[in-house]
Amino acid sequence: MHASQEEKEMKPSSCSWLVRRFFSSKSPPSPPPENGGDEAKATQKKRTPGGWKAMPFILGNETCERLAAMGMVANFMVFLLKEFHMDQVMATNVINIWMGVTNFAPLVGAYISDAHLGRFTTIAYATFSALMGMMMMTIIAWLPQLRPPPCKVQPHQCTGPTKPQLSVLAVALGFLAIGSGGIRPCSVPFGVDQFDALTEEGRRGINSFLNWYYMSFTVVMIIVFTLVVYIQDSVSWVLGFGLPTALMLLAIVLFFVGTNFYVYVLPEGSVFTSIFQVIAAAYKKRKMRIPDPDTGVYFDPPPLKGSVVTKLALTNKLRFFFLARCFNKAALITEGEVGVDGSNCKPWRLCSVQKVEETKCLIKIIPIWASGIVCFTAIVQQGTFTLSQALTMNRRLGPKFEIPAGSLAVISMVTVALWLPVYDRIMVPSLRKVTRVEGGMSLLHRMGIGMVFSILSMVVAGLVERMRRASALAHGQPDGSTPMTVLWLAPQLVLMGFAEAFNIIGQIEFYNKEFPENMSSLANSLFSCTMAGASYISAALVNILHNTTGGHGHPDWLTKDINKGRVENLYFLIAGLGVMNLGYFVWVARGYQYKSKIRIDDDEDREYDVQLVKKETQQSIV
Repeated sequence: MHASQEEKEMKPSSCSWLVRRFFSSKSPPSPPPENGGDEAKATQKKRTPGGWKAMPFILGNETCERLAAMGMVANFMVFLLKEFHMDQVMATNVINIWMGVTNFAPLVGAYISDAHLGRFTTIAYATFSALMGMMMMTIIAWLPQLRPPPCKVQPHQCTGPTKPQLSVLAVALGFLAIGSGGIRPCSVPFGVDQFDALTEEGRRGINSFLNWYYMSFTVVMIIVFTLVVYIQDSVSWVLGFGLPTALMLLAIVLFFVGTNFYVYVLPEGSVFTSIFQVIAAAYKKRKMRIPDPDTGVYFDPPPLKGSVVTKLALTNKLRFFFLARCFNKAALITEGEVGVDGSNCKPWRLCSVQKVEETKCLIKIIPIWASGIVCFTAIVQQGTFTLSQALTMNRRLGPKFEIPAGSLAVISMVTVALWLPVYDRIMVPSLRKVTRVEGGMSLLHRMGIGMVFSILSMVVAGLVERMRRASALAHGQPDGSTPMTVLWLAPQLVLMGFAEAFNIIGQIEFYNKEFPENMSSLANSLFSCTMAGASYISAALVNILHNTTGGHGHPDWLTKDINKGRVENLYFLIAGLGVMNLGYFVWVARGYQYKSKIRIDDDEDREYDVQLVKKETQQSIV
């Protein structure tokens, strides 16, 4: 829910106190009166909202923070293989488990921000946690005592890490995960808070902020997967980790310098609390009979003044009809639950129709959300076994330059960057005229196409791996390398780029459109949970194959020497799971009922064409 500016501009001095606590030894001023005294109100009236005055600090902080965070993880698989001498199974497990924790953490961070600390304070503590983790990673790369000794003879006879060395690494990764848990769910909403969504100027400001945010994100990713990865691979790991650490420190400084320009939104309670209240109330009233919805016995208060959340009516829109009716019982009014002023006296026994419908939005989206996990399992392989393949291939471009293995992810990014304008400008208008669907095709269709591309990517990856291993065995180099160029990995990465363009972007848009406005933090957290689930599934598959395949004198599929293993079988297995997942997705998608309108009429189509022409004309003038 977007708050009005009067609601946003509360307790400015409490946030200033946080800054003084970090940067000054002076005692903090007392916060303003909780009941909103006259002096506090006068201060709030004089204070202007942040708006674009706050954007240089917020966008600067975001850019530096993402450069720092992505700079740490982009080439992490190579760091574990080369510097910690882990085999590919152990390194993959470390990355998958850590990424799982990192991607589940935003759910906790969203709850803490919404219910207790607020976005500013959550980001403040999280950035210091991230800085601690990055400093520890830099120290690990700097001090040889915190890493295994260098290999003396052959790469496959290196000494692995000790338990103390792994413990220090785990602590560093823990600090990074805590930092991500606080920053990810709060960064975009905190920027949106700086604008008044109830005004036309504020809505335009929000749209412009989001455009700048995602543009800077793309630029950051390109810099990370080229410059930073090159420094780590070819210059020094200490400098490669030290540079992101310095950028993180700069991000913190920028964040606090802009303190006087920010608008602060107090925590209003978490949506998770409402969901648990609906479940508890429905369980307590499970034996009650369901009356007709028009009899007026449901608790349906009007929306709060100034709220921009769409009012939801009571429905039975769930795939299983009886489940919808079960949740509806949470809104049934019984004696003693509503006060004389119409307020809710027992929030854990009675919930509003709005809360019930918001909970049902989550319940009906969960089956769709689950289908995205297997699709993303294919995508996460880019950061693990694809890098193991690349390290054994010919990565030279010319006599002097060698492509860093971690930079191959740029191929997928470039595919997405080139495809999206074509899709938006050419395909969407054409498809819109044929399908009469807003956006050219439904979001579920778009997600399904992305799943097909992820399956094709895994099939191609398996076939290329067979060629790579055959070439390596035929040439018999001591280090297991092959003259086969690393660009043979490009087709699978291009297909994966199309999978991301259709499925991942489709998922993000789907969650944001199908959830009510006040559940946007949960909508954004769901995608992180998809990545977390994919990381854990990938880790489970890797460990099962590592422990069950092989035998009778034959190594397992994922043995330490990639040329003796059968990594292509992992790719084919993920492709097979993708086919089954696609069938499941088609089944659940056919029964899904959209919350938002997706079909258009002739008048809307003509208006769309006019707006498109105007937009293209304005861009031509610019």
